[in-house]
Amino acid sequence: MELIFATNNPNKVKEIRKVIGDKLQILPLKEAGIIIEIPEPHNTLEDNALEKAETIAHLTGKNCFSEDSGLEVDALHGAPGVKSARFAGDQATSEQNIALLLAQMEGQSNRKARFRTVITLIWDHETYYFEGNCPGKITHAPMGTDGFGYDPVFIPEGSERSFAQMPLEEKNLFSHRKKATTQLIEFLKTKIG
Repeated sequence: MELIFATNNPNKVKEIRKVIGDKLQILPLKEAGIIIEIPEPHNTLEDNALEKAETIAHLTGKNCFSEDSGLEVDALHGAPGVKSARFAGDQATSEQNIALLLAQMEGQSNRKARFRTVITLIWDHETYYFEGNCPGKITHAPMGTDGFGYDPVFIPEGSERSFAQMPLEEKNLFSHRKKATTQLIEFLKTKIG
């Protein structure tokens, strides 16, 4: 059974496929033949995830899901949050976003942060939400070269290593995206057996 994943991010596809395995065929937008960029104009992860899922459901009439994730830093009052991918500007690289984050964290003793993922599933024209959180802390400098986004500066609670120092299997023990995806899978099992 196919399920469209409303993303063009190959890293997110890889993580989701690793969790879902062969239970479903996950089709990112490009593989589904959909060549569009869906805007994320909203102020919450929930609204952006819904926007993406509704756009694809309307376009295709098929079951689909989307996700929006953000890094929420206590000392920055929840920033970068919904603007995580564009923290240093609309065309910013991960390195630029990390540099801005570390500059804003300069001198901060409270390094607490969390990654949060919201998945929106549209299944048989009904909408469902799943959320995953991963508490942790921001490092003082990047550590590691794996992963993507803010992975080099985030150490999950219960570890001494950043996400960027972990193989995907280890990252998935902590991952906010895995927690939300596991809820999605459990729900889909009730629908497809």
